[in-house]
Amino acid sequence: MNTTDSLEEAIEVLQQLGLKEYEARCFVGLSRLHTGTAKQLSEMTEVPRTRVYDAIRVLEAQGLVEIQHSSPQQFRAVPLDEATETLRDQYEDRVERLHDALDTVEVVEADDETTIQQVWAMSGRDAIENRTDQLIEDAAGEVVLVVGDESLLTEDLVATLNDVGNGVDLLIGALTESLQDQIQTAVPDATTFISGLEWLHGQDATENEIAIGRLLLIDRSTILVSSLMPDTKDEQAIFGEGFENGLVVIARRLMAQGLLTTRDPRQ
Repeated sequence: MNTTDSLEEAIEVLQQLGLKEYEARCFVGLSRLHTGTAKQLSEMTEVPRTRVYDAIRVLEAQGLVEIQHSSPQQFRAVPLDEATETLRDQYEDRVERLHDALDTVEVVEADDETTIQQVWAMSGRDAIENRTDQLIEDAAGEVVLVVGDESLLTEDLVATLNDVGNGVDLLIGALTESLQDQIQTAVPDATTFISGLEWLHGQDATENEIAIGRLLLIDRSTILVSSLMPDTKDEQAIFGEGFENGLVVIARRLMAQGLLTTRDPRQ
């Protein structure tokens, strides 16, 4: 990634964190200068000079920029580590406020109280990993996880697996022996096994085909299955729960095929 691309990415991320475009451009511009005037900043960032002052006032209020009241005024960005920590605090505070606000919202109950078993689709590795962590944390008796790709064995997932309570059986499968070794080292209290689910990839599978990412079965009643796109490694998943859910019934049978008698850690 060249300098121009890096600068544009920084501006884009700052906007995603809540800054307006001119504010983001001014902060990125100042991060390249020891100090700068409104004129210098305008020439560097192509932000109109009159708008530079407005942007600087906002950045100063957020603790991201310092002002020297000389003639002309001099501006400088706070150190990068300090700025990122300030932005992180602001972002986390907004997330907490969002949670607190929505947590007090009254839930509208459905007129029909009949439980309908459904299957839901999810996208995005962060969202899928968060759901995986939550399901594992909520397990009452058994967690069966098959990991299809070592990139999914993240530090967060390992931490969640290691926090599973003593009353919960933890079985973790891998498609290869090398991945099994990694899992056993990372999660020493788990019972690991080589899954028989490699056949899901097909006999003629290639690197350009979609691969199974993770298969999670919680208390034999809740299932999450994900796949990885071959080029981007983006993750997509389907999720279902309920003992009578057809997806769960199929998944249990698939897991039974995967846990062959000679491999099943329960045998």
